[in-house]
Amino acid sequence: MKPAAHEQLAILCEQREGLEAERLRIEKAYSLAVLDHITAKIRAACPEAVYVTFAYYSSRTLDLHGVRGAQPSPLETCLELWDNRGGEDEHPLDHIADQIENDVETALAPYTSPAWASVHRNSASDGNSWLLELPPADRAASVAELVREYHPEATAVVVDGRAAGRVIAIQEGVADDGTPARTTRPRWSSTSDTVLTRLLGQIAALPALADRHLIPLPGDYLHPYGVSTSDQVRLMPLPPTA
Repeated sequence: MKPAAHEQLAILCEQREGLEAERLRIEKAYSLAVLDHITAKIRAACPEAVYVTFAYYSSRTLDLHGVRGAQPSPLETCLELWDNRGGEDEHPLDHIADQIENDVETALAPYTSPAWASVHRNSASDGNSWLLELPPADRAASVAELVREYHPEATAVVVDGRAAGRVIAIQEGVADDGTPARTTRPRWSSTSDTVLTRLLGQIAALPALADRHLIPLPGDYLHPYGVSTSDQVRLMPLPPTA
């Protein structure tokens, strides 16, 4: 017997929602993959690169301004390493300027792109100028290094993907009963929390990194904030740091 029309509609609606969710996951992963691809090219030509600076428009297009290095101090602006707007000296990045502009535009094209978490206004300019912080070569190592600045004995973190990759617990040491000891009160600053959430959100969004670094928790795991646990709550063992 064929299902009634309303049953067919319900089935197709569920399938459509599943496909849309999968499309969004792939779109996020693709955005970050494009960003990683162009970051590698930028750093091959300019190892000190930390930021790409650009103007951004409501048409979701951009004009590439250049590449900048680290900020020497909180009171100084980021070092200008390459200017795409008529610099007189030839620079290796001149040869891939169009690729940088196109790839950054692609990485930021989706409204939901995780790359947007790395963008902030260029405070050294009063006009339409933005900075995109390039991702580290090894996100997991960067997470481990930052976590251990505040929790030197940390061996793993519990990450809630429903909260954009926020750390909800830190595993450090062993409890009296021999089980891993966990703390739910990180000691890091709000700035460090923002950086960690961004990096962990990107790890979760890239399938290859998620499969490598995020593992399921036991079925009896209790969420520290009393909400239901889902398969988006994962344990990330921290790699060794120097």
